[in-house]
Amino acid sequence: MVFDGSAGAGWWIRGVVAGAAMLLGSVAAQAQTPVRFTLDWRWEGPAAPFAVALEKGYFKEEGLDVTIDPAAGSREPISRVASGTYDAGFGDINSLVRFRDENPDSGIKAVMMMYDRPPFAIIGRKSRGITKDISSLQGRTFGAPAADGAYAQWPIFKSVNNIDDSSMKFENVGFPVREPMLAQGEVDAVFGFAMSSYINLKSRGVPADDIVVLPMSEYGVDLYGNAVIVSEKFAKEKPEAVKGLLRAIMKGVQDTIKDPAAAVEAVLKRNDVAKKDVELERLKMVLDQNMITPWVKENGFGGIDKERFAKSLDQIGLTFNYKQKPKAEDIFTDEFLPPADQRKVN
Repeated sequence: MVFDGSAGAGWWIRGVVAGAAMLLGSVAAQAQTPVRFTLDWRWEGPAAPFAVALEKGYFKEEGLDVTIDPAAGSREPISRVASGTYDAGFGDINSLVRFRDENPDSGIKAVMMMYDRPPFAIIGRKSRGITKDISSLQGRTFGAPAADGAYAQWPIFKSVNNIDDSSMKFENVGFPVREPMLAQGEVDAVFGFAMSSYINLKSRGVPADDIVVLPMSEYGVDLYGNAVIVSEKFAKEKPEAVKGLLRAIMKGVQDTIKDPAAAVEAVLKRNDVAKKDVELERLKMVLDQNMITPWVKENGFGGIDKERFAKSLDQIGLTFNYKQKPKAEDIFTDEFLPPADQRKVN
């Protein structure tokens, strides 16, 4: 056998190149910053932007190894991030305001507004006497989960609408039985997120024309909704990771707006029992009613109107005694957001 030196050299060079590639891949893997992120609820339609960012590798492109877990309500992410169990999450900014006032050293801040309008609503049935007129709420029985973000706003709702709730009955029910109880007529209405309770009732056979949704934002409750929140420790120690996290989520939002049906597919991969038609309808409700509002179309996604936010802090103060009333900048910062031109949506 004749030894071909050039061929041997070729094998050696290819081996070196392959070894270098493996080394670079290993270094890249090691460079990935781990981020623990908590949703506000299960993997359902509204979580599509996060699922898309995972599915398309947007987090990895930013050097982030993101793990996303479901939660049991929009208030839970706040305690999770505050405890240090999670670095960031998706939770109710109004609950964050209260939590920070009660725990001034918690250091949690909102860094990207996801729901320009809150999904808080009272959802009832015409057949149980509920109408769009708030006077129809008198004397009714409500399913009101103690940990629900919408129920947390009831004191504001009744204050701005001058409601005497002495004739109303509020039953603390678990999230899993909230809509079933309304579907079975055990309660007259429930508190919840509009896109969740409305869709869940329809999926249980309640006729759409028997479902009445009273969005709190249409009855004088001038609040924001869910936002991306981060811990002070994470923001201070890894500010570039926070910026990368928001860039990736922004890409997920834009992709979700362009093709909601494809975005829902990413959700279904993470929820075996979810149905595409149900989650697609839920997602479209959130996009239309909560995320892509006229203000967002004009000003870009993710930020806040500081004047409006100040008014929301005043409203929270109607029924919550601040130890020290915060300013908008105490709760929300836009320093980690992508540039405005990267946050435009249609």
